Amino acid sequence: MTKRRKRAIRTVSATEFKNRSLALLREVHQLRETVLITKRGKLVARLTPAGRPPSFIGRLKGIIKIVGDIESPIVPPEAWEYD
Repeated sequence: MTKRRKRAIRTVSATEFKNRSLALLREVHQLRETVLITKRGKLVARLTPAGRPPSFIGRLKGIIKIVGDIESPIVPPEAWEYD
């Protein structure tokens, strides 16, 4: 059984939410994490992901970049030592 680390719930001010609402909506959907929205330090809203999580295939699109050939061995087969 693997243990998943719980992250602290992210908190943003109402002003920040107003300025970055579309980006925050995208992050909540992709990361499946709740964001708390506060006004003068008091909780006024909770933004939580809706529906099913996105599929596993393509989940890292835009997050990581594959550079070069990921299938070929780093060392050519001629340099391998075997008995």
